[in-house]
Amino acid sequence: MNWTIQEVASSAGISSRTLRYYDAIGLLTPAGVGHNGTRLYGDAELLRLQQILAFRELGVGLADITAILDSSADPVATLERLTGELGESIERMQRQRESIRRALHIHRTGEQLMPADIFDGFEHAQYKDEVEERWGADAYASSDAWWRAMSEADRAEWQARSQALIQAWVDAAARGIAPDSDEAQQLASSQNAWLSGIPGTPGAGTGQAPSEYLLGLAELYVDDDRFGMNYGGRAGAEFVAAALRVYVERRDGRWEA
Repeated sequence: MNWTIQEVASSAGISSRTLRYYDAIGLLTPAGVGHNGTRLYGDAELLRLQQILAFRELGVGLADITAILDSSADPVATLERLTGELGESIERMQRQRESIRRALHIHRTGEQLMPADIFDGFEHAQYKDEVEERWGADAYASSDAWWRAMSEADRAEWQARSQALIQAWVDAAARGIAPDSDEAQQLASSQNAWLSGIPGTPGAGTGQAPSEYLLGLAELYVDDDRFGMNYGGRAGAEFVAAALRVYVERRDGRWEA
């Protein structure tokens, strides 16, 4: 029996885009293609995907996963490299466990909850594959190095500023303001500054995220529920996307009121 790419993505809890990326880099090739061009996966491909996801949970990179599954690399060198990577994964999981314990303690005692206390160890690498696919491995490596170099206090401050911007979007959408209003455009400008301030992103360090980057993210916010839920669901994501499109058109001199 064969399953379509949509069925496999839904069952595995990943995106179809990720499966297409795995195909493009030779990590997971479909069993075939249906008459309508849809990728199809059989038992062997499902089992290989299960192994890929298991290795990803351990923090193993895609290149190493390919080497392990295809047995084409020096197994000793691969295992030596994995030793270090697994050590980092174990340390991160231990930090996650301690964060969960702190959250339980806070819940039981009624103490003040602080984001920095309960999110330590929960890294930002869950979108690694998609970032590398869209903007290249260097983009992810740069942003990852920047994030890891931060102190806990710096991370907490950055997360707080990010959450404040997101909440401002949610509040504006709930009040029904127009995407081309001054308030919405100020938020779009802040979004541009926030995005262009992250190393590894297009336009990083220039204060101006490229138009195609902003428009691509606007589309992603609407199409991908994982991102859209940050803005209160689809309606909120559509408001953000509309405001960003107006912002780009005005900045590029293409806006017509």
